[in-house]
Amino acid sequence: MFHIKVSLFARTKSLENKIDLFHDKLIDAAMTFKKAIHVFLNEKRSDNYRKLSKQIKTIEHDADALRRDIENKLYVQNLIPDLRGDVLHLVENLDKIINKFDEVTYKFYIEQPDIPKEYHERVLDLCEQVSDCAENMAIASRAFFRDFTTVRDYSQKVYFIEHESDLTSGRMLQAIFDSDLPLANKLQLDSLITEVADIADIAEDCVDELLIFTIKRDI
Repeated sequence: MFHIKVSLFARTKSLENKIDLFHDKLIDAAMTFKKAIHVFLNEKRSDNYRKLSKQIKTIEHDADALRRDIENKLYVQNLIPDLRGDVLHLVENLDKIINKFDEVTYKFYIEQPDIPKEYHERVLDLCEQVSDCAENMAIASRAFFRDFTTVRDYSQKVYFIEHESDLTSGRMLQAIFDSDLPLANKLQLDSLITEVADIADIAEDCVDELLIFTIKRDI
């Protein structure tokens, strides 16, 4: 299984470039998200954070435009018809991760949570993990189009990092609810931390389906 190195892009360079750009957008969103949360913990809703939030929103808009263009090329030009449905579904799944980065960044901007200093390192660890999970999902997806013999390797990284993010978020929530923080603050942090952890969960769901698509390619 996963023993043949075959590119899907025998007929069009344009589609290849657009899918590459789409993967780049996911990686850009992940990297910007990490930077944004780091800024928020130090500066709250500052001008710097506002700029980074807008930057992720721009990435999300650009990714949506690319997704629609990819869908159009696949249908109008009748490219890779045997796998068209799987490719469309994969791109839509990746778009969900980008949307979640945008949603969570905006949620921090709107709610302006009060995160005690003693939890900052754990929040940064969690953001690092979910971002790494998304980045490895992007690499696994790119491999599906170029050299799907490596899809499983990067998929395993997604599974491992997602599990680590579950542990990080669970321990942090336990510490928060064991603390003397007001209940309203605990509940707000619970919601936000869960939203951050959900990014890795979405990536894990995406990789589940990616592996199915890869098996279908290999048959």
